[in-house]
Amino acid sequence: MSHPAGAPPLRLRGARVTMRPLEPPDFDAWSEVRLRNAAWLEPWEPRRVEGAPDPARDRQAFERRCAARDRERQVGTAYALGLWVDGALAGEVNLSNVARGAMQSGTIGYWVDRERAGRGYVAEGVVVVARFAFEDLGLHRVEVCVIPRNHNSRRVMEKLGFRQEGLAERFLEIAGVWEDHLRFGFTAEEWRARREELAARWLIPRATPADRPAASPSPRASASTPRGGS
Repeated sequence: MSHPAGAPPLRLRGARVTMRPLEPPDFDAWSEVRLRNAAWLEPWEPRRVEGAPDPARDRQAFERRCAARDRERQVGTAYALGLWVDGALAGEVNLSNVARGAMQSGTIGYWVDRERAGRGYVAEGVVVVARFAFEDLGLHRVEVCVIPRNHNSRRVMEKLGFRQEGLAERFLEIAGVWEDHLRFGFTAEEWRARREELAARWLIPRATPADRPAASPSPRASASTPRGGS
C-alpha cells in the first residue's frame, strides 16, 4: 500500500485502541467481522450499489476499496481508519468529507463489532480522530450524524458530551430510505477547553494492577481509618 511521498504510515493510538488505514492483507480479518455483523450493521448503512461486488466477500473489491481510501488520504479529503483492540480488528472510525477554505471541517462516522460494543472503544476512537483532526490537520470543526433511533450511536455522543445542534430531515440515504439525522458538533475551541479531560479518560493508558508497584504496609494508615470509612 502506497503512502504520500516522504510521509510515514498513519498510526493513531488511544488508551486501549490502535488505529491505521486498512490494507489488502487485512481482508480476512475485515471480512470475518463484517460478515458476522452484517445483520447488525446493514440497517444503519447506505445500501450498496446494485450489482457492485461486496468487499466483505470479494478480495479484489476490498483491495480496490483500500486503494480508493489511500487516494482520499493522499489528497486530504478523507481518513478511513481500522480500529484494533488487543490486536484484533474491532471496527472502523472514519473522518470524511474534509473541507478546507472557510469551512475547515470533517465528518466522523463509525461502526464496531457487536461483540465489542458497549465498552467505550468507539468513543475512544472518536476522541483519537478528533485529536488528529484538530491537532494534526488543523480543522476547526467535526460533526457526527446519527439516526435518532440508533441508541447505540447516540450513547457514544452522550459519553463524549458532543453538542447536539439539531435535526437534519431526510439527510442521508440509509438502507434505501432517506433518514433524518441528529447532528452533533465539536469545534477546536471546545477541544482546547476539554482536551485535558478527554485525554485523561480516553487517550492516556491506564495502569493495571500488575503495573502498579506494591505498596509498603503502613500500620498507621491501617489503624487510622475512621469507622464507616473505605
